[in-house]
Amino acid sequence: MHVLEPSSSPTITAMRVIPVAGRDSMLLNLCGAHAPFFIRNLVLLHASDGRTGIGEVPGGDGILQALQNAVPLVVGTEVARYQRTLNAIRASHGAHSGTMQHQVSSAAEAAMLRQPHEINLRLDNVITAVEAALLDLLGQHLGVPVCELLGSGRQRDRVPMLAYLFYIGDSMRTDLDYLPPRGGDDWYGMRLRAAMDAEAIADLADAAAQRYGFRDFKLKGGVRSAREELEAIAALKRRRPAANCTVDPNGAWSLPESIAVCKEYGHLLAYAEDPCGPEQGYSGREVMAEFKRATGVRTATNMVATDWRQMGHSHLLGAVDIPLADPHFWTMQGSVRLAQLCHDWGMTWGSHSNNHFDVSLAMFTHAAAAAPGAITAIDTHWIWQEGLERLTREPLQIVGGAVAVPDRPGLGIEPDMAQIEAAHALYRKVGQGARDDALAMRYLVSDWRYDPKRPSLSARALLVRA
Repeated sequence: MHVLEPSSSPTITAMRVIPVAGRDSMLLNLCGAHAPFFIRNLVLLHASDGRTGIGEVPGGDGILQALQNAVPLVVGTEVARYQRTLNAIRASHGAHSGTMQHQVSSAAEAAMLRQPHEINLRLDNVITAVEAALLDLLGQHLGVPVCELLGSGRQRDRVPMLAYLFYIGDSMRTDLDYLPPRGGDDWYGMRLRAAMDAEAIADLADAAAQRYGFRDFKLKGGVRSAREELEAIAALKRRRPAANCTVDPNGAWSLPESIAVCKEYGHLLAYAEDPCGPEQGYSGREVMAEFKRATGVRTATNMVATDWRQMGHSHLLGAVDIPLADPHFWTMQGSVRLAQLCHDWGMTWGSHSNNHFDVSLAMFTHAAAAAPGAITAIDTHWIWQEGLERLTREPLQIVGGAVAVPDRPGLGIEPDMAQIEAAHALYRKVGQGARDDALAMRYLVSDWRYDPKRPSLSARALLVRA
């Protein structure tokens, strides 16, 4: 009898962990203002067949150190046995999945969680960096795109994206190293200039739509009053009546205020993302459920349903219609698993984003391509980076408000090592362990302090500055 020889996939010969930095605009949010630079962590895996896989996750010293510690667990493993490798990393932290304790990697995130000194840094951030690179290699080995390896495989050929709009501070009022404003009414010029009122937000939407073809728009709120932010949505809708719009104040509005403004303006919203949060002893999930019942406005979140336990409580309370399952925080496989659950339960899947490079754009695209059923246009910060810096030779393109799912094997991207080394050199120059949005904000309001229940540029704050 003929005995088949066991087949094997390539093995990992080297793992590089590379922190990188990129340029940012003075984007405003509840936690303050983005600094001139943002930080990310890359993982590059080199395999015995000569191929390279890549993954990108949030920056920060905690994630960086955890990834460096994982190198001995990854090198020498077989690409096709990637689940065994990921489980070994989980086991090394004493858990199958979940959280691990480290120093704060994002002061903004810590502020939002109201834990100023320490947060639970998700182990899934670490897992995702290795997972993406391994899936990239496995897809290349098998000759199929990564989305075919997730869930039930590829569900769509194009992934809708939304225009992520921000109020933009006047960077000329600082001595920080922002790129100087430039002329022109195109997207590349407008994304560097101050935009602080409703018409300026509508102008940004026009420029983004002209450049990328967007039909879906999201305004990062928590900056002006709730009424002012919804008036900005109204200004956008006057110009683009067919647009799908949402606003995300990160839970800054009180429940009564959220109900009042959304009863007046809710018809303009496709959904509201975290309009309100915990207050008066009630959890964010309980408050969001009350908001839904009072207004009938659909809700999305990346704050009150960010892991499986929270998702269970949110569903039981009827608090959330659209969980925004960022694959960097849920893992690529976990994000698609949640999309399958949403499809089975009659919910809608979406994805949150933070500042990112084009590697993450590919990761978002493949996760969304494998998500069954109804999905929202997913978040991307890439429009603030596109045309400025890149880490791959041919970044995926947003055309007609969507990204075409690549047919190339793996993630469908090729690392550009010259660009990666340049981004790493920038990191060495400007890198820091935590993003502190309060630092830049104090150039606008000298005594500014974070308050989770007050927009960052409230009337009081503006009067103090004046």
